[in-house]
Amino acid sequence: MTVTDEVCGSHAGGAADAAAGRVVAALSGDLDAGFAVLYEAYRGAVFSTALRLCGRWAEAEDLAAESFLRAYRALCGYGPERIAELRPRAWLLAILANVWRNGLRSAARRPRAAGPIEEAPDPPDPGEGVEDAAARRETGRELAVLLARLPPDQRAAVVLRHVADLPVAEIAVVLGMPEGTVKSHVSRGLARLRVLRGAGRPGQEQGGGVR
Repeated sequence: MTVTDEVCGSHAGGAADAAAGRVVAALSGDLDAGFAVLYEAYRGAVFSTALRLCGRWAEAEDLAAESFLRAYRALCGYGPERIAELRPRAWLLAILANVWRNGLRSAARRPRAAGPIEEAPDPPDPGEGVEDAAARRETGRELAVLLARLPPDQRAAVVLRHVADLPVAEIAVVLGMPEGTVKSHVSRGLARLRVLRGAGRPGQEQGGGVR
């Protein structure tokens, strides 16, 4: 299994956002009822992305909650035309990315002890043995630790591309950087993950055995 495959293991979205039209229509009809539709449609994507970004369950819950709160406040000031043009998933993830990066800046000013890196449990597979389930869980925890060692811009680009499944053009908008920079961050981030993964496995050369 490749590093990219493992990053995609907690895939939060599809190539096409099938829920977008339904969400926008609901928001256009009634803001409060529409927001409930938006929340149900994207809470999994927002939380999965938050967990990959920060690596800690409680912190991811806080990030997701703050992101949805900011989204609701923003929607209260949007007119019908702006709501009609909304791309809900990318918009929510842009809010999440900003909340996360603001948190990093605050933490840098006020260092605090960090808790252990965590990983969301995957749904059990009825046909999966105990050993396989334990190995899958350990792989997820290992990946969370490695992602946490990437520089923030690389981590965000890798997570948005391979977890949230956003296209490069949308990631550029979300992160406020040129598409070429996004591609570079994704490429460098994946390369760094391969090196880190190889360095942490006895008998495996750095970068070897992981494609």
